[in-house]
Amino acid sequence: MLSETRYEHIILNEAHVPMIAGTTMKVVELVLDHLAYGWSPEELHFQHPDLTLGQIHSALAYYWDHKAELDYDIEQRLQVVDQLQQTMPSTSLAERLKARGRI
Repeated sequence: MLSETRYEHIILNEAHVPMIAGTTMKVVELVLDHLAYGWSPEELHFQHPDLTLGQIHSALAYYWDHKAELDYDIEQRLQVVDQLQQTMPSTSLAERLKARGRI
């Protein structure tokens, strides 16, 4: 069951995760592109041509209005990635790069 929000293009899925309506994209995924690459709404639209500028602006507005909550979600995701990287065995390439001080 999906829940509507006061943002025209944003819905909450069954797990109460904000999604861009009519897509499978989570708001946090678009926000990560915005934060990681510094992309403007226009650049986000160029990179995600399936999204409208209205959807993009709604997602960014939702982020700024729920920044603490979504920043916490991003931090949790980064911790999972860090844990996975620590449990993965090193590849020979990774070992060579470490030996050379590259990583």
